[in-house]
Amino acid sequence: MSTHEHPPFAVAVDLAIFTIRDGALAVLLVERGEEPFAGSWALPGGFVEPDEDAEQAAWRELREETGVERFPGHLEQLRTYSAPDRDPRMRVVSVAHVALAPDLPEPQAGTDAADARWWVVDDVLDAEVDGPVLAFDHRQILLDARERVRAKLEYTTLATEFVSEPFTLPELRRVYTAVWGTPPDLGNFRRKVLGTDGFVVPTDARGEATEAGGRPALLYRRGPARTVQPPMVRS
Repeated sequence: MSTHEHPPFAVAVDLAIFTIRDGALAVLLVERGEEPFAGSWALPGGFVEPDEDAEQAAWRELREETGVERFPGHLEQLRTYSAPDRDPRMRVVSVAHVALAPDLPEPQAGTDAADARWWVVDDVLDAEVDGPVLAFDHRQILLDARERVRAKLEYTTLATEFVSEPFTLPELRRVYTAVWGTPPDLGNFRRKVLGTDGFVVPTDARGEATEAGGRPALLYRRGPARTVQPPMVRS
């Protein structure tokens, strides 16, 4: 059996972290302070250390690069990115994750990051907007992450992870508007949310009075349901 010499190889993690800010879907990015791609913006992430798994590395890198501590929101693996030339330093395979939660804090740049801030996702991905230049293959990761979240809002109750409890149905509908870029049909939205057992759980309270003097909206909490069948399809 012949012996093969393998070039340097590393495993990394990248985090696409989403929240809703001022009615828009926002993503957390860091400005790279070191080469490669110094001055470009990137998803938080870095190399997996020998004594940790990918999820542990993701939370550690988030804290070190942005000052944002581990939060109780949703986290899932997106996919593995393994193109041979995705990192000019060496062969790096990245396990990308998607995370989301409401009311996430302002970041503070740390370690090798020159800056950290929230960006409106459409401003990052829209070629006609003078947005940031993304390092590595992070534009593709962000595109895939946004589509993952958009798709899961169709057939799961993931939208409730974007709002703080308790919440109103108008607040929940604004999540769909921010993520999809267009509001769901009001009647269909209400039928899906209220007709799916365990999608939301009503409370005995109501929100604040409307400016028009209408009756305050009912307040809800997240229910135990995880799927929506049939799906709430995007326009």
